[in-house]
Amino acid sequence: MRIAVIGNGIVGTATAAWLQRDGHQVMFVDPLGPAEATSFGNAGSLSPSACLPVGMPGMWKKVPGWLLDPLGPLAVRWWYAPVAAPWLLRFLKHSSREEVVRIATALRGLLAPIFDCYEPLLQRANASGLMRRSGCLYVYSGEQAARQWAWGMNLRRSLGVEMRDVAEDELVALEPDLKGRFRFGILAPENGSTLDPAAMTRALFEQCERDGAQVHRARVTGFRVKGGSVHALELEGGEALEVEGVVLAGGAWSARLANQLGPRIPLETQRGYHVTVGSNNLALRHTVMAVEHNLMVNPMQMGLRLAGSVEFAGLSAAPDYRRAAMLLARGKEMFPHLDTSVTSEWMGHRPCLPDSLPVIGRAPRVDNAWFAFGHGHIGMCGAASTGREIAHLVAGRDPEIDLAAFAPTRWAA
Repeated sequence: MRIAVIGNGIVGTATAAWLQRDGHQVMFVDPLGPAEATSFGNAGSLSPSACLPVGMPGMWKKVPGWLLDPLGPLAVRWWYAPVAAPWLLRFLKHSSREEVVRIATALRGLLAPIFDCYEPLLQRANASGLMRRSGCLYVYSGEQAARQWAWGMNLRRSLGVEMRDVAEDELVALEPDLKGRFRFGILAPENGSTLDPAAMTRALFEQCERDGAQVHRARVTGFRVKGGSVHALELEGGEALEVEGVVLAGGAWSARLANQLGPRIPLETQRGYHVTVGSNNLALRHTVMAVEHNLMVNPMQMGLRLAGSVEFAGLSAAPDYRRAAMLLARGKEMFPHLDTSVTSEWMGHRPCLPDSLPVIGRAPRVDNAWFAFGHGHIGMCGAASTGREIAHLVAGRDPEIDLAAFAPTRWAA
């Protein structure tokens, strides 16, 4: 089939690569180049353990306090509050224990095969060196502090995630730079990361081009549908692009197009920030998640990346780089000896649904369009397995994981 993939971030690119393995002719359609949006600056985590939703039991008690702090872990710009409030209420409804178990079970199925799904794509692109499996350390000020998050960690274990307690002496042996600040950790040895998420996305994209993919730098405004199938994309400027199939993988920009092919999907952008310390003088060997700081620290080729925070302000508002400065300040608290003489800041749009589950499946109103968006905080983690499953659906094969929880129709009611 001649299939248009709308979006050339990591999800769209990995999906295109899997479609090409089935012999389809792929066309990328995006006004930006590969990895020029969200996939440029994410934390780079490749974590089978990242199966917990954002909304966890008891979070509703913390949200009001967070919202009163403009630099807290969750912030809403005051003028955007009427838009965000209904979404946040739905989000909190999905934070009960029963819902969290259901969501985590579904996410575990999507994330468990991360490396199996990336490896053939990266090998073909001669880019396997951009992926590493060095493990992730969840670190705490002490064992008593870790007990506050024990329910979620035990849920991960019950779903088959290997999580090993690490006492202070072993923690310092694993990462000497953590000495003095953290006295307890949990090691997820199956986890990994990428040395450069943008470079990894571009490597896969360029291999797709070498394998015959066409590239259209254009914005899709709508679809031409006839006989229950999309036969052309309407592009900004009036041009039409003929297709035999469509995959919508436009991240946070997907809702307007998705709503033309099915019931309204409550997609929101949770804006995330990062600081990359180019002058990094640390010798970290693992990705480090400082749970109490809500901060992920990942050593990369370009420096030490510090990522975290959630902000609601829509797709158009200018970044508030005070939030990036906050991340850097927390990094300095964790590592007082960190050389921060060279830094860069960034903001990107995470595409999020209230239940923390992406949308993966066929578009409800047509028979030749598929949705692959809404991955929230796990886009890099879930991209390759999403691509594999979309390829199965396009080919009419049975999926390898249970996709029921990711159905585009789950919001129809």
